[in-house]
Amino acid sequence: MYYVRDIHKTFGGNHVLKGVSLDIEAHKTTVLIGPSGSGKTTLLRCINLLELPDSGTVHLNGAELNFGGGKAPKYAGGEARALRMKTGMVFQNFQLFPHKTVLGNIIEGPVSVLKRDRDQAVAEAEALLQKVGLADKRDAWPRDLSGGQQQRVAIARALAMKPELLLFDEPTSALDPELEYEVLSIIRRLCEEKQTIVIITHKISFAQEVADKLVFFDEGRILRQGPWDEVNDGSVPRIAQFLNMLR
Repeated sequence: MYYVRDIHKTFGGNHVLKGVSLDIEAHKTTVLIGPSGSGKTTLLRCINLLELPDSGTVHLNGAELNFGGGKAPKYAGGEARALRMKTGMVFQNFQLFPHKTVLGNIIEGPVSVLKRDRDQAVAEAEALLQKVGLADKRDAWPRDLSGGQQQRVAIARALAMKPELLLFDEPTSALDPELEYEVLSIIRRLCEEKQTIVIITHKISFAQEVADKLVFFDEGRILRQGPWDEVNDGSVPRIAQFLNMLR
């Protein structure tokens, strides 16, 4: 079971998340949509503790941290590590290590963090490169790859950690349409393989295609969540307005 409960997060005087609660179903795809600045990315970063919530609960399949109530979470302790190890994050801007080759980027986490045997990590990395269509780029440097290729390496790097939950933060926002298609094809395949996935995207057609659950954010709150037809039934004017603008 994966969920967050009553998550609040403030930056300065800006109350970004205002009591967000969300269930994330295992082996299904949850898609977050909504206007820029509505809190979607902050929620993802709270799920994997890149940002610490001011209050609320993050629970990922037995690993749980509670925030607020005058009690500081053990961020550096075993509870936080257990929670973070369950997630893999793919960012908008790739975030590859520029001083490491494609292979080096993928094996860094398994070898340094998970303490896996290097030969095993290399074999698994090569299989993942085959999966994302980049077997021939094993020894390339990030600077020599297109944006779409870099993002596919980033996906392989996340998968190398064998996460229970994959988080995608607008993974195609920095790509042109041709390169975008490459990355969406990989994510689509992961959805079909029944990975547990949370995606932020502004690609509404893609959201409609892959979402088991669609979640609409606005001004730090979830306005509605459920299957596409329920969220897009026209009963909430703000959602109808937003979706009509993107058609």
